[in-house]
Amino acid sequence: MPTTSTIPQALVRVGVVLGAAAIAVAIFVIGRSITPDYSGTALFGRTAVDTVPLKSWLATGVLALAGVQLTLGLWMYGRLPGLGVAPGRVGLVHRLTGVALVLLTLPIAYHCMLAYGVQTPDSRVAVHSIAGSAFYGAFVAKVGVVRSSRFPGWALPAAGALLVTIVVVLWYSSALWYFNDYSVPLLH
Repeated sequence: MPTTSTIPQALVRVGVVLGAAAIAVAIFVIGRSITPDYSGTALFGRTAVDTVPLKSWLATGVLALAGVQLTLGLWMYGRLPGLGVAPGRVGLVHRLTGVALVLLTLPIAYHCMLAYGVQTPDSRVAVHSIAGSAFYGAFVAKVGVVRSSRFPGWALPAAGALLVTIVVVLWYSSALWYFNDYSVPLLH
């Protein structure tokens, strides 16, 4: 089996991008084939509309962790004025926060997939479904970029920014919708 040092740089890059895209497309396709089961799919013992507040608070936790991730990432790469060089433990905290973020998304994704699938009846739901399908692909892309030295310097901040942007879009199109009395600006 060839090692990463013997695999051409372009092949590694294409593999990461195609793998991430395949995950996002697979989630979308599977989600489109699911028959929604709003009242039968439980999340921590709650079903139907009782899951919306719970998922909104979980999503708010994900958003907060994404903010921590962004801040720590900027600090690690010296992009936070006045803070100087980040201590070595910041990298560990960044990784642990990332793990917590992804783990917190799992119950939300589970319920969204089984209760709703991927739907596009209006712009809010369509944006949420597409962003939800893209999240785990973007996560895989970021991990692939982090684990490989075969990407240009701009790839890691771009992958991280994409992931944070997807989290913001997911929160905006779901939790904000709930907290704002089932309405969000710009997505009517």
